[in-house]
Amino acid sequence: MLSNSFKVGAIIAVVTVSGWSILANQAATPGPTITRTVLNQQDLPIPGFAAALVRVDLPVGSREGRHTHPGTLIATVQEGVLTLDYEGKPTVEYKVGDTFNVEPGKQHEGMNKGTVPTKLIASFVFPKDKPMTIQVPAGATVK
Repeated sequence: MLSNSFKVGAIIAVVTVSGWSILANQAATPGPTITRTVLNQQDLPIPGFAAALVRVDLPVGSREGRHTHPGTLIATVQEGVLTLDYEGKPTVEYKVGDTFNVEPGKQHEGMNKGTVPTKLIASFVFPKDKPMTIQVPAGATVK
């Protein structure tokens, strides 16, 4: 027969481990999904380059994750507010009508910290042999 103190200790251990499991699962749960819709993409008369026009929809609470582009990005905010964390620059909030650009290879992340969805129209000029966007692995440091 098990003692009462052993039973209580076992229950506490199970509850503690279960609690850690729940917290770990909550931390691993992804946020709202950002959608990117290519509105137009075509090769440019400049050999080896393409251009794309993309609509980006960021639900409330969403984050893009740190990433880079091999070419230039120019964007305008159509709705909501975009918070942009940009390598080597202070974090900035862009509102409806604001435009911004991202230089090739610079790590950045767009976030919707507001209370309404954020919508952007983004224009990319990039080398055809590379993807438009390259995610930065978690934990990677800024160069």
